Amino acid sequence: MGSGLPIFLLITGLQVLVIGAVTDSSDLSALNAVKSNWKNTPPSWIGSDPCGGGWEGIGCTGSRITYIILTGMGLSGTLTGDIGDFPELQTLDLSQNKGLTGILPSTIVNLKKLENLFLVDCSFNGPIPDGIGSLTRLVSLSIASNNFNGPIPPSIGKMSNLSLLDLTDNKLSGTIPVSDGTSPGLDLLLNARHFHLGKNQLTGGIPPNLFRSNMKLLHVLFDSNQLNGSFPSTLELVQTLETSRQELINRAHPFQRHQPPKSFRAVLV
Repeated sequence: MGSGLPIFLLITGLQVLVIGAVTDSSDLSALNAVKSNWKNTPPSWIGSDPCGGGWEGIGCTGSRITYIILTGMGLSGTLTGDIGDFPELQTLDLSQNKGLTGILPSTIVNLKKLENLFLVDCSFNGPIPDGIGSLTRLVSLSIASNNFNGPIPPSIGKMSNLSLLDLTDNKLSGTIPVSDGTSPGLDLLLNARHFHLGKNQLTGGIPPNLFRSNMKLLHVLFDSNQLNGSFPSTLELVQTLETSRQELINRAHPFQRHQPPKSFRAVLV
């Protein structure tokens, strides 16, 4: 009798662990829906328990999927709206999968706990969803080397925790958005350390009110756009800058260059 109780407790404990490892049914459904639109998924993606079955690139906390990291897997296909059905997801990294095409679904804005979004060196196209700024927990937004087009959404300015903004090497057009009292803008990203906006099709000048004295910027990259004018003098307000790069096109006065502040090393290309 006395020895039976510990064995009973051990068996009960193991049952709890097994139950805890089973993937939440809604997360499993969402992952299977995403998977159905992809080719070349990892060989380990078999069975019905990604959290307990060791699916490569899938990480869980308890029964909930909290990260999807599938860098350089050779994936091809599209990203469906089902990607927004992971309420506990914190990191999504699909970088270096050139076979991933199509638009970034607007349902991406449903990932309210997302902290890192990496889609570098894929083949996504279309506009960046206007509501992406609702992802206020984002620390890293890196979607470089795709074919995204249209304007930079002003709502990105709502991402108060953002440290890395990397939109390099796309086909983004229009002006650099700044706040105007009714609409947000990039000037509100006071915790950002990196503005990487080079190799796009941005036009107009660099807005003077883009820069503030309480910013933490280290790198500001604007090279290979269709910008005109020069660095505004307000850039000198940012004392943390290390490098800034700019390619300015002004037909009347080509390559006007404001004298860079002494607080950073300017690389003008």
